[in-house]
Amino acid sequence: MTRFSSAISAAFLVFLVSGCSKASIPSEQDNPDPTPGTNTGTNPGTSPGTNTGGNKSGLTPPQQSDWNAIEQLEAQSKALAVIDGCPSSSDCRSAPVGSRACGGPRYYIPYCAKTTDSVALYKKLAEVSAAEQAYNKKYNLASTCEFRMPPVVESSAGSCVAK
Repeated sequence: MTRFSSAISAAFLVFLVSGCSKASIPSEQDNPDPTPGTNTGTNPGTSPGTNTGGNKSGLTPPQQSDWNAIEQLEAQSKALAVIDGCPSSSDCRSAPVGSRACGGPRYYIPYCAKTTDSVALYKKLAEVSAAEQAYNKKYNLASTCEFRMPPVVESSAGSCVAK
């Protein structure tokens, strides 16, 4: 019976490790936005979050093309997130961006509720999330499963920034 238990444990471990060894969506820690608190830029790095014009991430051309489409939606979302015009921190908010394979957003962007069309922003962010969920499913991706809390946002010189 002990050999059987050991064999089952070993098989489960192999299954668990193989599921985690697949390519993953970039995380905020892996590819932080180069300009936190702004509404421009893309996630740099050498994984799918890269927008360098070339495939330096080891992705297949179709996978890179699909990821580039997600990046375009993400850039459109960031353009809608206005950070200026908030003299009070109580008007600053953060919005979730993307959808990690294990669930939850990749990161959050700050925005000013007074100067941002929140309905348009969240509509575009829903498109990003749906596209990334489809991408994750299509390419059978895995990610870490930690829960990412929204950042505390505050007004600094009239602009909303993440602490």
